[in-house]
Amino acid sequence: MIRSPARERGAVLFIALIVLVAMSLAGVALIRGVDTANLIAGNLAFKQNATHGGDWGVELARTWLQTQTATALYSDDAVDKRYFAAMQSGLDFTATDPSRPDFDWTNNSYNAGADPAGNPEVRYVIHRMCDLAGNPGSVNCVRTTTGGTADSTKGGATYGGAALPSTSQIYYRITARVTGPRNTVSYVQVMVN
Repeated sequence: MIRSPARERGAVLFIALIVLVAMSLAGVALIRGVDTANLIAGNLAFKQNATHGGDWGVELARTWLQTQTATALYSDDAVDKRYFAAMQSGLDFTATDPSRPDFDWTNNSYNAGADPAGNPEVRYVIHRMCDLAGNPGSVNCVRTTTGGTADSTKGGATYGGAALPSTSQIYYRITARVTGPRNTVSYVQVMVN
């Protein structure tokens, strides 16, 4: 007696197709995850590069500030718009429209050009931390005071019984704005005296 083969139902083929579809979906998800991670890492690298460009802008501003005479710092820099003799509070975002800063970086800052790292635009502005322009002896300024007094040595700096002269230095706020690749914008702000 010859037996006829049993009818094949194809269950293994059906399960293999389901496993193949699941593995394909897992592969696509893995590729998308890697692409997203690479995109995030690239954006962080651009942001970090722009921040380094801000440091370069701050150093340029600090060098410019050191080359100026004291009387030249009594008034605004009307030519290059890199220096203002009075502090301005307009470096923040407005309360009515948080998407638009209320400081005009195009017309009220100095364009230092491209930095050595390749960021296309580095701008900076220096604000003297005084209420008004003019002689700092006659306007209210944010200052640091060091030195002793001649009346007492308690808490004062003295040398051989003589008080050290008291010095007063004015603070300056330097703000740098860097525009980098992929619309990266970074701000760096420092206070110097």
